[in-house]
Amino acid sequence: MDTLQYLATGFGVALTLNNLMVAAIGALVGTIVGMLPGLGPINGVAILMPLAFALKLPAETALILLAAVYMGCEFGGRISAILINVPGDAGAIMTTLDGYPMAKKGLGGVALSISAWSSFIGSFIATCGIVLFAPLLARWALAFGPAEYFALMVFAFACITGLMGDAPVKAALAAVIGLALATVGLDSNSGVYRFTGGDVHLSDGIQFIVLVIGLFSISEILLMLEQHFMNTGLIKNTGRALFNLKEVAYTWWSTIRSSVLGFVIGVLPGAGATIASAMTYTLEKRLAGPDAKFGEGDIRGVAAPEAANNASAAGSFVPMLTLGVPGSGTTAVMMGALALYNITPGPALFTQNPALVWGLIASFFVANFILLIINIPLVGVFARMLQTPNWLLVPAILAVSTVGVYSVHATTFDLVLMSVFGVLGYLLRKQGVPMAPLILGFVLGDMMEQNLRRALSITNGEVGILYESTISIGLWVLSALMLIVPPLLRLRRRAS
Repeated sequence: MDTLQYLATGFGVALTLNNLMVAAIGALVGTIVGMLPGLGPINGVAILMPLAFALKLPAETALILLAAVYMGCEFGGRISAILINVPGDAGAIMTTLDGYPMAKKGLGGVALSISAWSSFIGSFIATCGIVLFAPLLARWALAFGPAEYFALMVFAFACITGLMGDAPVKAALAAVIGLALATVGLDSNSGVYRFTGGDVHLSDGIQFIVLVIGLFSISEILLMLEQHFMNTGLIKNTGRALFNLKEVAYTWWSTIRSSVLGFVIGVLPGAGATIASAMTYTLEKRLAGPDAKFGEGDIRGVAAPEAANNASAAGSFVPMLTLGVPGSGTTAVMMGALALYNITPGPALFTQNPALVWGLIASFFVANFILLIINIPLVGVFARMLQTPNWLLVPAILAVSTVGVYSVHATTFDLVLMSVFGVLGYLLRKQGVPMAPLILGFVLGDMMEQNLRRALSITNGEVGILYESTISIGLWVLSALMLIVPPLLRLRRRAS
């Protein structure tokens, strides 16, 4: 009953006129930022944080604005992933696998609308989870140490090998390439430069935006040009912009399962939407059976990762609010916003400043409904991008990609590197090597290495710590099953 009373107090804060306007502005800005490849929620929140402080907004209003931007970015990341096969951020990588094939079949509007609906469900379920289980889940998250996180990374990579069905070797190869690229740059532990070739531009490593724009955007441009001259693969338009009730029913349980799993993974500090979307996509593909069309335009392959990454985004607030530990890079930036207001997140925050905490939680519900109201009517506008002729679309994609990459360090080296990755991505895609595992390997590689080193440093190099805890053992067993069972099932199907 106390929880409901606190939540009612929170709605009293969130539903004031000023906070409603701020939430609507943040949701719209977040959607726009999210659909621009490479920017992502961290940049969106970081850009608006000093603005919120400069405008002298109250602490709860500033947090509501930044949270709405964060949620809006998670919504918006799917738009470019579906329409032009370029994920807005790492969490939308899995959406490209079935979203873009749906767009090529003339179902871009359906993919956009069902992804908006599943994003809404994912955020709604996760916010309910925050209200009901935040303290309990925060204590559970504390059980994850470096060894458990390393095992979780291994499990994520084991899942990756199953993403491409009958091409696990190519998926594994792509993941290894991503891991290799993640090692370039300064070693944070020893201070040694690795694989830079003596080039100062690589001292900070390869930037995510450079890699993702090259592998997805530039390679897609090359493929579009090839298809244009061969008159193949042109995107069709059926005119239907919204999903129907049959499609909602068809994706319902996939959305629910992915929302719950995404929320649980989001609670783990640092795990994030990338792991959540990858695991839920793999789970739904396994549950769907061999006759499913995952990777070819299955609508469940759009609904599941979108529900998961939005649920994960909401779940990442749990460790921030209850433990004072950022659950993601974006919530780490938001902790900086709290510091500007001399507010320290943690268990005491719920008793010392309940209006702020519960106002923020209530604003998740409000912003989520606002995002649904904004995104569904705009589906037709977004889908019209598919009708843009290639002679206009290709230069537009190239211009946005170039500006996005150049804005990181303002160096032509990044543009050259982007072009190199574009050609590499084009050649790999022509050979059937999937890009999603490569990007996932790159995103998770640094986290995997750092947790392995931390775990081994605790025991002075004894590897036994990696499989001491029950959680670690369970994750290792699941990883082994993920690697062994799918090939056995394929052999069994072929034998029958």
